[in-house]
Amino acid sequence: MISRFFKKLSLTQQVLFMILLFIGFFGTFFFFFLSNNIDNTIANQMYMTMSNRQQPIIAYLKSNYPGLDEIYEILGADDIQTNCIVSKSKVTGKTNMTVINPNDLVENDESLLRFIATQADALLESDSDQKEGQGALVSHNEQYYYLMKKVQTSTGRTVVLASFMNDSYPQSIRNTLVDSTVYGTILAFCVFIIGMMIWVFSIIHPLNQIKNYIAQVKQGKEVELHLNRNDEIGEVAMELVNMKDELQKQEKVKEEMIHNISHDLKTPIATIKSYSESIKDGIYPYGTLEKSVDVILDNANRLEAKVHNLLYLNRIEYLITSDAEGVVTNMKDVVEEVVLNSVVIRPEIRIITDVEEVFFDGLLESWRVCIENIMENAFRYAKSYIQIKVRENDLEISNDGPKMPEDRIETLFKPYEKGEGGRFGLGLSIVSRVVKANKYHVKGYNTEDGVCFKIYRNVEKPKKKNPERKGWKKEHEGKKETTEEKIKEQGE
Repeated sequence: MISRFFKKLSLTQQVLFMILLFIGFFGTFFFFFLSNNIDNTIANQMYMTMSNRQQPIIAYLKSNYPGLDEIYEILGADDIQTNCIVSKSKVTGKTNMTVINPNDLVENDESLLRFIATQADALLESDSDQKEGQGALVSHNEQYYYLMKKVQTSTGRTVVLASFMNDSYPQSIRNTLVDSTVYGTILAFCVFIIGMMIWVFSIIHPLNQIKNYIAQVKQGKEVELHLNRNDEIGEVAMELVNMKDELQKQEKVKEEMIHNISHDLKTPIATIKSYSESIKDGIYPYGTLEKSVDVILDNANRLEAKVHNLLYLNRIEYLITSDAEGVVTNMKDVVEEVVLNSVVIRPEIRIITDVEEVFFDGLLESWRVCIENIMENAFRYAKSYIQIKVRENDLEISNDGPKMPEDRIETLFKPYEKGEGGRFGLGLSIVSRVVKANKYHVKGYNTEDGVCFKIYRNVEKPKKKNPERKGWKKEHEGKKETTEEKIKEQGE
């Protein structure tokens, strides 16, 4: 619930919420933890001070127990804490307490005397050698620290040396520590808050710029975005600008592509229409009825092929992902079939095959269309040969045609890109979608002799033997023939 509430807030509100949360945490930490630690530290320091000041008196009592006058002088010499000696003897259950140096007590307060007597009696009866503590001991509501120690005098008598001190001195120390801590913390907190606010606004401002930029781009306005930042926000802004430029470029190319496709469709449609009208009127534009009808059929086939490519490009990913799960294809069979069907396109081009029997993931039909499109492109540019090489997770089709410009290689598989000679083909776009849908990679690059297209997968998988393939029907059963023999027979 807190997470959902926090996500609904704006970035500024989130920062303010975090500041308030920090203030609450700081207040709790200071008043319940830091303040208590300061009190404990001061108390320990007070007990240590009182113990150090008791050492000369203890040493004197152990070496030479003095008379009353000497004791008054020794105990009264300390002007910071009040010291007294308490001895105990039991008389009918009552305590006989002798308090030395009574002039240092506040008006010989009876409550203080009773407290000292009680604590001394308890210490003498216990196994402990000392006792320390604090409390409101005097009727003036002052807080006192006290420290009592057992002392074995030179006469063999056990007495209690009791020292106490009011809290005026430690309170002044505490106030100084608390004030310095609070003021220092508040100063540091203010500096931290100011720094955080500056940092937050340095983020909010460019984010608002990006938001306004996106809103204006959405409205079709020409707008620029300049952020002088090298952090992640700057990278996002740069990617947005690049995305906008790329979308504009693709939109422009798409419009040109649609224009050219429209022109390509318009030409066969016009030819079919004019030839049909002429034949209807008894006129044969191509000399005879048969030849004129052949022209109509040829243009209809061209029209059908263009429409088929457009539809196939839009449907290919759906067809592959919905039907190809767990299906593999024998690439040797596919290559042999494609070569057999395409060899008549340019009989003068020699086709060299080096094909192993390996299996690629995906439908046979999609891989056949993929290989056909690459071969069609190869036949268009090859000078004397096309070479096909198939290995495990690797297929290469190369030719000795002209090399591609570097900028052409980068956009080779993008749809609506104009190819060599100004042609708008969708064949390589279909290749790219088939390959990616089956989780392979494709690239084109220049070689020493010409151009090569490579389909590959980085992670090798174990060979699958005798796979079941959806939609695959074996052709050419019986006698095993090589591709070269089939081509030769077809030529004869």
